[in-house]
Amino acid sequence: MKYIIKKITTLIITLLIVSIFTFTAFQVIPGDSVLSTLGMDATPEAIQALRQERGLDDNIVIRYGRWLGNVLQGDFGQSTQYNMEVGQLISSRLTVTVWLAVIAIILIIAISIPLGILSSKKEGGIIDRIVVLLTQTMMAIPPFFLGMILTLIFGVCLKWFVPGKYVSFSEDKGKFFAYLIYPAIAMAIPKIAMTVKFLRSSIRRQMHYEYVRTAKSKGNSKHDILVKHVLKNALIPVITFLGMIIADVLAGSIIVEQVFNLPGLGRLLVVAISSRDYAVVQAVVLYIATIVVVINLIVDVLYRIIDPRISKEGGAE
Repeated sequence: MKYIIKKITTLIITLLIVSIFTFTAFQVIPGDSVLSTLGMDATPEAIQALRQERGLDDNIVIRYGRWLGNVLQGDFGQSTQYNMEVGQLISSRLTVTVWLAVIAIILIIAISIPLGILSSKKEGGIIDRIVVLLTQTMMAIPPFFLGMILTLIFGVCLKWFVPGKYVSFSEDKGKFFAYLIYPAIAMAIPKIAMTVKFLRSSIRRQMHYEYVRTAKSKGNSKHDILVKHVLKNALIPVITFLGMIIADVLAGSIIVEQVFNLPGLGRLLVVAISSRDYAVVQAVVLYIATIVVVINLIVDVLYRIIDPRISKEGGAE
């Protein structure tokens, strides 16, 4: 419990620091959200009135304190672009982004781990060579380009879905998930390739350790050694890597959402930045930061569960 409490304390401090940098950055960058709302032809009186209404004439410390206090109560402010509560706006977009990430993560774990193990068992064979070739190729292709290829093949040629015709969860759950499969695949394929490569390297490294030679001398088969001894140790660094990938998937669907015309947080962030809707941008950035630090916390705890030898002080650092 001391270890978990320490990690949660670190998480809170990290989020506090991120909130300070996020708020400060959007106060000093060029541009004025008031002018974005009223337009360049607005009168000085109208501009000043709106600035006072939004509390922009106060110093930055007071504004940050007021913003942080509201955030802790679940109030992220008002969107100037959409004229609605930021929390409500994000909630309406979160369903798409979260389900897209969940499908992609399931694909990554379900495919990469068995493929990495299979490649390691057939080291130097034809299967291993094919896997290496595929992973090298897929790692080099960005998700947005994969999305374009999938749209061309399955949308335009095979007509398995209508490109750009998103169906909401409330409208038709089946069509909603059927449409999300393609952007999820586009996000997952490069991550699968990276995970397979990392797991394969980790297993091969473990196979050269002394405990493996000892197990061989006792008459254990290569399969038993791999499953009962090597895999547990090989997965320890892979868990950290998977944690980074999961955080990236949960927070990094911006371009893929644009390609597939998905109304998720990625598109919301792009629109908010272009319209200088800082309340929305700050909330989305905090969401991304929270996802990253929470995933890191989960990874650290999993480290302790899988390998209790890890120091209580150092954790999975």
